[in-house]
Amino acid sequence: MAREKAAAVIADTNDVVLCADTTVALGRRILGKPADAAEAASFLRLMSGRRHRVVTAVAVRCGDQLWERDVVSTVRMKSLSDHEIDGYIATDDWRGKAGGYGIQGPAGAFIPWISGSFTGIVGLPLAETAGLLQSAGVAIWKTRSNSQDQP
Repeated sequence: MAREKAAAVIADTNDVVLCADTTVALGRRILGKPADAAEAASFLRLMSGRRHRVVTAVAVRCGDQLWERDVVSTVRMKSLSDHEIDGYIATDDWRGKAGGYGIQGPAGAFIPWISGSFTGIVGLPLAETAGLLQSAGVAIWKTRSNSQDQP
């Protein structure tokens, strides 16, 4: 999806296009963005007490060149009570989020363990994205001018 998004953006030859897409996989089942609160609750029940994978694909395009990377993280969700699931669903934080939760919000309290990239689980793996941007010729860090070093 990230590659398709990057290809769909109309941009000038020197423009840099950055796109990402995140999905949640529980075994062989893909948990996308839930359509409604009932589906979000069912996703949480499926993940309760289990590990799942969060895959974020990042694509950077400049002209005809494309750089891409998939970042896979493993997440363990604690066993959730109906009260916890209902309380989380009531926050509406699940809306628009793959798997029906966002680790950066209230659902972070459900996640005792991760292996991989926290920012990838959030939806944009920063270290990997910085590497792709550098490959595309984007300066990530400013260089200090010598005049700033003088009194």
